[in-house]
Amino acid sequence: MHKYDALYIDGQWHRPAGGQTITVISPTSEDEIGTVPLAQQADVDSAVAAAARALRSPEWREIGPEDRAKILLRFAEELEKNAADRAALTSMQNGMPIMIAAPAEGAGPVGLLRYYAALAAATPLEERRPRLDGRGVTVVRRAPVGVVAAIVPWNFPQALTMFKLAPALAAGCTVVLKPSPETTVDALELAAAADRAGLPAGVLNVVTGGADIGEYLVAHPGVHKVAFTGSTPVGRRIGEICGRLLRPVTLELGGKSAAIVLDDADLATTVQGLATSALLNNGQTCYLTTRILAPRDRHDEVVDAVAGLAAALTVGDPLDPATHIGPLVSSRQRERVESYIALGKDAGATLAAGGGRPDRDRGWFVQPTVFGGVSNDSRIAREEIFGPVLAVIPYDDVDDAVAIANDSEYGLGGTIWTSDAEKGLDVARRVETGSIGVNFYELDAGAPFGGVKSSGLGRELGPEGMAAYFQLKSIYLGGQENPS
Repeated sequence: MHKYDALYIDGQWHRPAGGQTITVISPTSEDEIGTVPLAQQADVDSAVAAAARALRSPEWREIGPEDRAKILLRFAEELEKNAADRAALTSMQNGMPIMIAAPAEGAGPVGLLRYYAALAAATPLEERRPRLDGRGVTVVRRAPVGVVAAIVPWNFPQALTMFKLAPALAAGCTVVLKPSPETTVDALELAAAADRAGLPAGVLNVVTGGADIGEYLVAHPGVHKVAFTGSTPVGRRIGEICGRLLRPVTLELGGKSAAIVLDDADLATTVQGLATSALLNNGQTCYLTTRILAPRDRHDEVVDAVAGLAAALTVGDPLDPATHIGPLVSSRQRERVESYIALGKDAGATLAAGGGRPDRDRGWFVQPTVFGGVSNDSRIAREEIFGPVLAVIPYDDVDDAVAIANDSEYGLGGTIWTSDAEKGLDVARRVETGSIGVNFYELDAGAPFGGVKSSGLGRELGPEGMAAYFQLKSIYLGGQENPS
């Protein structure tokens, strides 16, 4: 049992303003696995004030990028010490198979901190540019944008926290982190590691709560930037608030990505790749290619192969290394997924695999489910389900496949499957999306990640991810010779 009675604010464990708690429930056993305090608006006020003080403090403001990098590296060392425990904690809270949690939730945050530490040390805070009119130079200065509100979801809580926290700290910002209610224990464990690493007081603060606390934080007058990962409806609401306040915001939102299986694709290789690109983390991943586009004359063959994949996956305890598919995060999420399975059946799609619950006494499990003969106009093809449900959609030719892939309000991920990588690259260039893979899909921490259309605004990861936490100032310096 993991029990916390305090929040992490201003470098210390802070008794919350109220006496309410959040109970964390195991999606595998349905038993209580922890409790954490429920923050009140007064706690958010305290956290934002602490972040503002830290932003001005000599311990943080007046140190250079190299010294900040050293602090990030100490933070990485502390997280590395308990990487296995943090990965298991994520699995216990959200049902993520440990085979995924170990690299993504355990090792992933460590690697991101080290990447951004190196990038911070190598990024100059000022550069001099010759003026175009020839009269002197302009000094372009990078400064931290300020206090950042980071709001992260439950599906990859440690990794997605570090998508925001690592570049924000590298840029010299301070952060108020609000985790999802389903995954709060790991956020406080991360704060404890930051404390052990010696982050200056107020640089990282953690508050808990639901949508009301999140909205209060987003609209707080002491916040300078918001970074959010989550659903598109919530992202729209956050975008509206930030637009009214003229507040910078990064939004990584939902997806309904397409896997285009070209006519020359080797199905064995394709299916092996779809196991992760379409079903990763029990289908609870934003970029998954849950629409599988198959040539019309190979449609049945593709359906059979994907159905065989779904049937062969091991469903079970997420802490078992042999498990491929664990439970969904909550009973409410399972009800949502099952409602979409019912919609698929009612729409006349062919149920090729799954469609029900596995034979287990407890836990919020759903069988990996595959529908064939799906129309791209159907709800299971257009709406984000966020569970292990795949829709196979037939197409006539490559132009038709690209048109179907682009006929979506989303544009976050995607894959192309082919025996000719250059041909796949040509098709990938035509798909309207923020990221896409040819014959595999895996995020690259050194390259920008984000969506187009209803999948979001801005980019995380890579140098672009750190650039989002800087504000730029131009200082026009007269009386200087232009550099030759």
